[in-house]
Amino acid sequence: MLEGKASIQDTDMPLKMQSQATSCASFALDLFDVTDCKSIAAHIKGEFDKRYGPGWQCVVGSNFGCFFTHKQGTFIYFSLEKLCFLIFKASAFP
Repeated sequence: MLEGKASIQDTDMPLKMQSQATSCASFALDLFDVTDCKSIAAHIKGEFDKRYGPGWQCVVGSNFGCFFTHKQGTFIYFSLEKLCFLIFKASAFP
């Protein structure tokens, strides 16, 4: 596993959740080829949905832009290896 090598750029997650996000990403990189970003993202999303309830989103890649609304305390953006990871729980609009 590549644990401890993640570089967090931005987050509002609690520390324990941050650690789980980077560990989950590291484990996904062990399971899937680094070029299979869709499977890596699906794995991370599935793990977060199981652990924290449905509604999680995950984007994995080396070059992407985005704009989104998220629930406070559920956002992290970090890099690991040559990939960037964006994980957040979507915010519902009334």
